[in-house]
Amino acid sequence: MLGVDLDVDGYLKRLRVELARVEGAEVSRLAELIYRAWETGNFVFVFGNGGSACLASHLAEDLGKGTFREKDLLRHGVRRLKALSLTDNVGYLTALGNDLGYEQVFVQQLASYGQPGDLAIAISGSGNSPNVLAAVDWANRSGLVTFGMTGYDGGKLKQMQQDGIHVPLDDMGMVEAIHGCLVHWVVDDLFARVNRAGRHGG
Repeated sequence: MLGVDLDVDGYLKRLRVELARVEGAEVSRLAELIYRAWETGNFVFVFGNGGSACLASHLAEDLGKGTFREKDLLRHGVRRLKALSLTDNVGYLTALGNDLGYEQVFVQQLASYGQPGDLAIAISGSGNSPNVLAAVDWANRSGLVTFGMTGYDGGKLKQMQQDGIHVPLDDMGMVEAIHGCLVHWVVDDLFARVNRAGRHGG
C-alpha cells in the first residue's frame, strides 16, 4: 500500500519500521561480494531502470571514489575498485536501444565488458524488467556473480539471481528509499575494510 496519506512524521516512522525488517545478512553479503571483487581485480557492474538507474550511477560513483581516502586516490599503484554503471553511456545505450531494442541495452554491454568472476548488481523494484533479466541471464551463463536488489514479490529476478537483497513492499518509492539507504552502508563498510593498514596496495 502506498503511504500517500502519511504526513512527514508518519512517513519517517514507516521508513524506520521497514528498514528494521531488512535482513542484515543480505546487505553484508553484498559488501562481501564487492570486497572480494576488489581483492581479485574483478569488475563490479551495476544497472537498472528509472530510479534504479540513478541508484546504479550513484553506487558506481561511490564505489569508485568513496571507498578510498583522497590521498590514496592520488597515489600511483593503489589497487582500485573497478565499478561501472551500465546506465551511464548514453551513446551506447541509445544505439543499442534504437538498433537492437531496449531489452538489449545492458546485456550487450556485459557481453563487451564482462568476464568470469565479475560481479553484476541488478536493481529492479519490480524484479521483472526485461532488460535487467536479459543481462542477469547472460551473466549467470557466463560465469559472473549475480546479485539482485528487488521489491514487491521479487519478480523473476529474485528467482534468477544467485544472491540478493529483497524489500517485500508494494511501494516503489519506499523500496527505492530503502535500497538507497542500504548501499550507503555498503560503501561505508567497504571504505573501512579497503583502507585498513596494508590492505590498499597495488
